[in-house]
Amino acid sequence: MEISMSRTSDILLTASAPAIWGSTYIVTTEFLPAGYPLTVAMLRALPAGLILLLLVRQLPKGIWWPRTFLLGALNFSFFWAMLFVSAYRLPGGVAATVGAIQPLIVLGLSRSVMGTAVRPLSVFAGLAGIGGVALLVLTPAAHLDPIGIAAGLAGAVSMAFGTVLSRHWQPPVPPLTFTAWQLTAGGLLLVPVALAFEPALPVPTLHNLLGFAYLGVIGAAATYIVWFRGLSRLDPATISPLGFLSPLVAVILGWALLSQDLGPFQVAGMAVVLASVWLSQWAQAAPTAKAVNPRAATPSAARP
Repeated sequence: MEISMSRTSDILLTASAPAIWGSTYIVTTEFLPAGYPLTVAMLRALPAGLILLLLVRQLPKGIWWPRTFLLGALNFSFFWAMLFVSAYRLPGGVAATVGAIQPLIVLGLSRSVMGTAVRPLSVFAGLAGIGGVALLVLTPAAHLDPIGIAAGLAGAVSMAFGTVLSRHWQPPVPPLTFTAWQLTAGGLLLVPVALAFEPALPVPTLHNLLGFAYLGVIGAAATYIVWFRGLSRLDPATISPLGFLSPLVAVILGWALLSQDLGPFQVAGMAVVLASVWLSQWAQAAPTAKAVNPRAATPSAARP
């Protein structure tokens, strides 16, 4: 029971991160200047990373230099650049639907990189989650921009690789330090790209500054500490489906703050998303519980 309660607590805490990330779409479209995806991604990552780096006062050593920059690119530089391209070119819900394929990619990568078994029930839960997200956000009026869709898919693949490798390599530092390294590396990688491909950012308004502060402090530093903590305790196939909570929260915020429609299909989509998240957790927890339960061992397994 103690193990089960600890696992449940870890899942609930980790789930708070993607739930908060669901606010990224509305903050991007309502608070930030349009047309600067690379600059916005850089300003979200680098200041937050530098602040955390000043707090931890620890730099990577040895093999962790190249690993940090690779993970920073996968989890932040490339992923966020594609996320903001997708968010600018697609309605928030459509962007979220495209990104919802990530849990299925994680299942395949976990099998290839870590040898994790792919459980059919987890695949079904992932497909159900995509269907639930589609019910949540897709409407006949949804604008399907090809570049936005391609960016969303590329971002999903990037974060899937980052999620699996973050777990596979298991850094020898606390999640706070690991987050500081990756955010700083990801932000540094974006600086020359943003300067080369985008015009200078206009003088930010108070509205813009509030948006940047929220995305950096809450949407980056605080939530990724929680996310990497979860990755250090749970396998990627367990925490990746929690990402379905992002579009759910995005739709709720659009309804509550922007008076967007919330009809029967959206309500049904919410139910399907929540059911898929629960099912994915159950599918991953059942074998784990069996493995840690001494009574589940067979006589042959107990022999020396």
